[in-house]
Amino acid sequence: MTQVDPTAGSAAGSAVGPGAGSALFAATVGLAGNAPPRAGAWRLFRDNPVSVAAALVLLVVLVVGLVGRWVAPYGINAVDVANALQPPSGAHWFGTDDLGRDVFSRVLVATQVSLRVAFVSVAFALVVGVGVGVVAGYRGGWLDTVLMRVVDVMFAFPVLLLALAIIAVLGPGTTTTILAIGIVYTPIFARVARASALSVRVEPFVQVSQTMGTPSGYILRRHVLPGVSGPVIVQTSLSVAFAILSEAALSFLGLGVQPPEPSWGRMLFDAQGFLGLAWWMSVFPGLAIFVSVLAFNLIGDGIRDVLDPRQRTLLQARRSTRVPGRRRAARTGGAA
Repeated sequence: MTQVDPTAGSAAGSAVGPGAGSALFAATVGLAGNAPPRAGAWRLFRDNPVSVAAALVLLVVLVVGLVGRWVAPYGINAVDVANALQPPSGAHWFGTDDLGRDVFSRVLVATQVSLRVAFVSVAFALVVGVGVGVVAGYRGGWLDTVLMRVVDVMFAFPVLLLALAIIAVLGPGTTTTILAIGIVYTPIFARVARASALSVRVEPFVQVSQTMGTPSGYILRRHVLPGVSGPVIVQTSLSVAFAILSEAALSFLGLGVQPPEPSWGRMLFDAQGFLGLAWWMSVFPGLAIFVSVLAFNLIGDGIRDVLDPRQRTLLQARRSTRVPGRRRAARTGGAA
């Protein structure tokens, strides 16, 4: 491996200032063989039909979440006792519940509520967890020890049990559910970010920047955070899927989203007393949860494959063997 002279780096730093670390970044990365651009990642993802299909399904779910409240044919709380527990029909595509409310309209609006809880809670966990993990991994020493012991204590509790404890203290509700899910998923992001930061901080380009006196904030923002982005992106996709399940579980227990606001889990809570009389009350919100969680998981797997160096190499090799075959077939067909 090419060696970098720290003395020379220090002299260069005193001559041109801390900003020279960014000027040396590309050259040092080239020497270390760690070029960060992941050329062709989108092309490799696009070649995976399962991930593409999951992305299309997820796009439909997101569109429903955005416009569902405005396209719902009935009001989500429009009670019609005379038409209670009606099976799916032309008037009510997903049937009606025990109060005569249209299940289809409630599923559409519940999509927005469930996705909002999942996205906001994961965003909270992402910001706090990545911040803690990057600082702990980059700084090391006693700070790393203290922060990781706190994370270990949180990991000692099962996710749902810790969320239940938080809600028991703060009370049920949508905001509390978001906070509880965000807190219980923070340690996961902290661990992922710390592991990546530990590997990035020993890279030559980071050591050169440190030797030249570049401020730590600049190094974290310019070098360390981009280095941890790949694993964090994959973890974000998977965490959103599990956050949807967590919200559904908490709402099913009556501790999550509260009436009159519907969510998929809250609809399952309302349907648990009518499983034998009105199967549609539980099947359709259950299918919504299943499809959304599966789509997020499949997309996470696809992103992991194109960002992981070993998996990306295998995918590129498979693609290089398929493309010449397609070209030969095209030429043969053209000649015929």
